[in-house]
Amino acid sequence: MPALIAQRSNRRAPTPVEATDPVHLATTRKRLNAAQRSWLDENGFDAKPGSVCLVPDTNGKLARVLVGVERQDPLAALAALPLMLPTGEYSLAAESVPLDAELAALGWALGAYQFTRYRNAKRPGSPLVVSAETLAALTPQIEATYFVRDLVNLPTEDLGPKQLADQIKALGKTYKAKVREWVGDELLEDNFPTIHAVGRASHRPPRLVELSWGKASDPKVVLVGKGVCFDTGGLDLKSSDGMRWMKKDMGGASHAIALAGLVMEAKLPVRLTLLVPAVENAVAGNAMRPGDVVVTRAGHSVEIDNTDAEGRLILCDALAYAAEQKPELIIDFATLTGAARVALGPDLPALFANDDALAEAALACGNAVADPLWRLPLWRPYRKLLESYLADFANAGASRHAGAITAALFMERFIPEGMPWLHLDTYAWNDADRPGRPRGGEAMGLRAMYALLSKRYG
Repeated sequence: MPALIAQRSNRRAPTPVEATDPVHLATTRKRLNAAQRSWLDENGFDAKPGSVCLVPDTNGKLARVLVGVERQDPLAALAALPLMLPTGEYSLAAESVPLDAELAALGWALGAYQFTRYRNAKRPGSPLVVSAETLAALTPQIEATYFVRDLVNLPTEDLGPKQLADQIKALGKTYKAKVREWVGDELLEDNFPTIHAVGRASHRPPRLVELSWGKASDPKVVLVGKGVCFDTGGLDLKSSDGMRWMKKDMGGASHAIALAGLVMEAKLPVRLTLLVPAVENAVAGNAMRPGDVVVTRAGHSVEIDNTDAEGRLILCDALAYAAEQKPELIIDFATLTGAARVALGPDLPALFANDDALAEAALACGNAVADPLWRLPLWRPYRKLLESYLADFANAGASRHAGAITAALFMERFIPEGMPWLHLDTYAWNDADRPGRPRGGEAMGLRAMYALLSKRYG
C-alpha cells in the first residue's frame, strides 16, 4: 500500500490526525467532549513532540488522532505515525497547528519506508490521504529517497560496480538517455588512471559510467557521485569497526543517480551528464600502495599517502572529465570523510562551494525543503597539509586537522578557475531509528540540490 494516496469521493472519510503542541493543547481540548478530555487526562497526553493519543468516539471507535509536534520541524511531525497507527486511512486535520502540510506529508511517506529485500515488512504502513496536487508533487521525491535508501542498504555482494552501473543503464532506458561505460583497462586506455588504480585489486573490475540527456542548446550540468561499493581501506586496512558499514561508501553515487532521475522526470531544461566512478577498494597483490605516485587525468602527479583516502582519487578523474565538458555547474556527492561527521554530526552534509552566491542559494534551498546543509570553507592555506616531497601533492597527509576541508581542497584542484562547483560530503546513513529516518541508508542533500536545480533552471 502506498504511503500517500489521493482523496476519492467514493472512499470512506479518513481518520483525522490533529497536530498540536503544549501552547495549543487547551484549544484542542475544547473540540473534544467530556469523555474524550478525560481520556486524554488518563493517558497523560501533554502534546509534547512525539506524544500520540488515539481518541475514541462514544462507541469506542477511533475518532481522531492527536500528535504532539515541534512546529519548526514539520518533516518529523507525522513521520512516526504510518507504522504506529492502526491500519486504515488518515488525513491531516484542518484544525492542526500551522504546519507546512506538504513537508508533513513527505515526512509521513518517509516514515512509511521499510527495506524488504531480505525479509518481509513488519506491518503494512497506513496511508495518508492528500490532494492529487500534493501527491503529484511529492511522489518523485519520495521515490528518489526510497531509491537512495534501497541502494545504500544493499550488501556489496548484491551491489558491486557492475550492479551499480546497471542501475544507471536502467535509468537511461527509462528516460531515453545515452549511457557509456569504461571497464577495467579501458580506463587506462582513455586516461582515467586514478579510478583504475583504486579499483584494480578487486575481482570486480573498476568502471566509469556516463549518462547523457537533454538538448544540446540547454545549459550544461554535470552530477558526479562517489561509487566505492565497498571500502576495506586498501593496504591501509580499516579496523573491523571502521569497515563494518563500508557498503554505504557508494552513497554519493546513489544520491547523484537519484538526482539525475529527478531532473529527467521533471524535464528540467538542462543538458545533463551523470558520472559515477564505481569501484571496490580491495586488498590484493596488485593493490595501490602507500608511496605510489599516480599521474591523474588532469596531469597532476599525486603521491598516495593513504590508500584509505580513495574517494577523492576516483572523483578527481571524474571531475577532470566533467570540467572538459565546460558545464555551467558541477555538483558532486560523496561519503568522503569522517572529519565531516565529527564536525557536523550525521544529519548535516558539509557543503563546499567555490562561488558564494551559489552556496547561499544552496543553503536557502536546503532550509526551504527541510534538507539542511552546512557550509565549510575552502581554506586554501590548508593546501600545505597535502604537500608531497616528490609529487605535485599527496592525497592525504600526516595531520588529522581539517580533514573534510583538505579533501575538498584536493578535489578543487581539478575544477578550473571560475567554473561553479558544489561538493557535498554526506553521511548517507542513519545509525539508529528515528521518526521518518529508519536505521540504514539515507538521502541527505538530495532534495536540497533538486530544489536548487529546479529554482535555477525550472
